[in-house]
Amino acid sequence: MKKPDFDAVVIGAGISGMYQLYRLRELGYNVLGLEASDDLGGVWHQNRYPGCRIDSESEIYGYFWNRELMQEFDWTERFAAQPEVLRYLHRAADYMDIRKDFRFNARVKSAVFDEQNQYWTIELQEGGSASLTTRFLFSALGPLSAPQMPNIEGVHTFRGETYHTARWPRDPTGFGPAKIDFSGKRIAVIGTGSSGVQVIQEMAKVASHLTVFQRSPNWCTPLGNAPMPKERMDEIKADYDRFIAACDVSIAGFPHQFIEKDLADVPKAERDATLEQLYNGPGFSLWLGAYQDVLTDENANAYVSQFVADKIRQRVKDPRIAEKLIPKDHGFGLKRVPLETRYFEVYNQDNVSLVDLNETPISRIGPTGIHTESADYEFDVIIFATGFDAIKGSWNRIDIRGRNGVSLKETWDEEVKTYMGLQVSGFPNFFMLVGPQNGATFCNIPRCSALVTDWLTQLMHHARDNHIRTDRGDARAQVHGHRIAAICSARCSSARQTHGSPASTRISPDATSARPCSSSAETRTSGNIARRSRPTAFAASSCRRSADRQLARNDGERARCSRPGSTKSTHLET
Repeated sequence: MKKPDFDAVVIGAGISGMYQLYRLRELGYNVLGLEASDDLGGVWHQNRYPGCRIDSESEIYGYFWNRELMQEFDWTERFAAQPEVLRYLHRAADYMDIRKDFRFNARVKSAVFDEQNQYWTIELQEGGSASLTTRFLFSALGPLSAPQMPNIEGVHTFRGETYHTARWPRDPTGFGPAKIDFSGKRIAVIGTGSSGVQVIQEMAKVASHLTVFQRSPNWCTPLGNAPMPKERMDEIKADYDRFIAACDVSIAGFPHQFIEKDLADVPKAERDATLEQLYNGPGFSLWLGAYQDVLTDENANAYVSQFVADKIRQRVKDPRIAEKLIPKDHGFGLKRVPLETRYFEVYNQDNVSLVDLNETPISRIGPTGIHTESADYEFDVIIFATGFDAIKGSWNRIDIRGRNGVSLKETWDEEVKTYMGLQVSGFPNFFMLVGPQNGATFCNIPRCSALVTDWLTQLMHHARDNHIRTDRGDARAQVHGHRIAAICSARCSSARQTHGSPASTRISPDATSARPCSSSAETRTSGNIARRSRPTAFAASSCRRSADRQLARNDGERARCSRPGSTKSTHLET
């Protein structure tokens, strides 16, 4: 059996990959980092479009394990802009001294498990590059790192300037975007997701005319950004543990807690005043800080959806445009909520137009502009804010093959199954950070991914101390976890099967009180609609425990669920 070149390889130099490499090196592993780009920073290195910034409060976006960095770094805004986030990550890299351990401009083409030698063979895309081998492979590819261009005829024929928000030109001497003058230009933005919303706000300030091409509107709420006063930064530094604790007991690692009341149990005046306050609060105040049943009860969700829809109608002067900006296919908060700063007011400007692609789809892009089924538009600039092949896309772009040459992409094309979003049966010694079905993917990523990294570090500590070469996973644990997810998903389906339009809510904003609808398809207990527990991290674990009990009754056994510090759900071979 041959010895591999490295004990461990980490693919990706974003916030998760940097920390994972550091922890492995501190354990004494011979580790190498591979990064496709020319420098570290991940999504914050690539996404440098004007207006790009975090939707997490600045003080909770970072590495909580490094006390020195926490005390040194002063955030300048409540919600930091992209250049400041990237500057923070570079300073963190200084503390970890990890640049020397990364090989940049090293895009991975394939990773194949060698069963005879029990290690992974990695091929890089650069021509003539020799392969390298590693015992353990950690993929920190990022859920939003595979940009996606629209499949539109003629997309490459446009003769003007074109940009994608995820591949924006970089300032060669700084951390931000290149200095591009858009003043007085006719600009098109395709896409109104989080990136689209942010770049639209900036382009509307300088364009001679901005045309927004929208397919799917989003429930956007105010960001509430402001300068970070020195007094507040000093207060945070003096009591960082309190901020960390608040994140750790929340549903997604943000400093917001659901109100421990059901919406229908609160008088209308109090209910509306609370929603008003949360709407104007910072960050995800309304999404993750409203009444405990807003994301799990269809009627409560419909009430808040109509509340936010009315806000859009108040802020956009043209009723016809306002209706186009209100989602009709999902309720508020059932997708991640983009945060904005006077985004809706943009559509009151004379130099801004909205094209609804559901009414007039794009037929093609030509040398001078964009052609829809009903009109032709000439532009100087087209900005594609068309997002990513999200979550599993980055993994699918690498030819990853486990035992017997089985392809990960082909396996996932049939059905995505993982164990806790960390491992896949049949792919030994292969770990995913912030990937499909991983809780950190739908979370405040820096905080939640650190917990994943810490768990994997404990596993690797155990492997080193016990001279273990192979972690082959446990297919039964993977199946069990997948079935748990299915049960939990089914139990929450009532809220996700939305009513089509906020106007059809059964809780009327004009009513003085609200009652649950007796025809709801929710589970009933003793003839009454079962109250949903508040959607916190504890609710998720409660659902998991309940699903465990159901599967135990069905199978006659309890499946094993790993906890931090435990390796019960993995099979480790010496």
